[in-house]
Amino acid sequence: METPCQKIVWDLVPAIRASLAIELVKKGQSQAASAKLLEIAPSAVSQYISGKRGYRIEFQGETKELIEKLAQDLIENRVDDFVARICEICVSARGIENRCNNGCGQEEHAEDETEDKT
Repeated sequence: METPCQKIVWDLVPAIRASLAIELVKKGQSQAASAKLLEIAPSAVSQYISGKRGYRIEFQGETKELIEKLAQDLIENRVDDFVARICEICVSARGIENRCNNGCGQEEHAEDETEDKT
C-alpha cells in the first residue's frame, strides 16, 4: 500500500521539479542555467524536458501560477526560502490549507484519526 507521503515524494515533488525546469527553459534559461538554479544535474533538466524523467502532472490554476512565479523569482534571484516555496506549491497541488510552518498535511492526519475512532 502506498502512503500519502510516498505519493508526494515519488510523484508530486518530481512533477513540480520537472515543471519548474520546463518553465525556466520556456522563460529563456538554458538547460545548464536551469539546472544551476534548481541545484540539479543538467542531464535531469534534459530528461524533464524530453519527458524521460519526472512524473507528468498537468498543473492548473493556482498551482501552475505558483510554479511560474517561482521560476521567475529564481531567474531574478528573489527566492529567500526555496523549500518553503516548494511546500507552498505542493500544498496547492494537494488542495489543502497551507500549514507548512505547522506541519504540511495536518488536516489529513486529523481526518484519519477521526475515521479510526468511528
